[in-house]
Amino acid sequence: MNKPSTLQNSLMLAPLIGATDAWTTALELYVMFVVLISAYGMGMQRLRDRLPAPARLIAGLMLAATLTACAEIAAQACSLQWHQHAGVYAGLIALQCVVLEHTGFFRSPWRDRLRLCGLFGALMLGLSVLRELLGNSGLHLAALVPGGFILLGLLIAAWQAWSRPNSSH
Repeated sequence: MNKPSTLQNSLMLAPLIGATDAWTTALELYVMFVVLISAYGMGMQRLRDRLPAPARLIAGLMLAATLTACAEIAAQACSLQWHQHAGVYAGLIALQCVVLEHTGFFRSPWRDRLRLCGLFGALMLGLSVLRELLGNSGLHLAALVPGGFILLGLLIAAWQAWSRPNSSH
């Protein structure tokens, strides 16, 4: 673990691709992500120092599953249509909470945590807006999951090309 809590080792790739076909779905899932990650972090902060490592893992799993189940029930009660579309991805947030706990995300400075959550939100919302624009302009592949993978790959390649230092002198 040389660099904890990066998007590259994140389990949020599935929701990033699957739930970004519409910006409203992406926004709702991102809000759920932020609320659950925050609630999990506050809950585990109280438990972390009081429990040995094996019990901490079990407590983290239980807390994450409970919080996610409550959030899914609330989402189902508020908007059944949204829940049917994004519900499968919302369940992955519990697993992401445990992974972030294991990588030390919740023990890192607030600024790093906010930066990672903001980066994920910007990527999720930006990808969803781009997929909607391309899908509405006639490129229907962009609205499908394979198109999301292709578009994300192109965005990553563009970012790496843009951020690479110029090697020519």
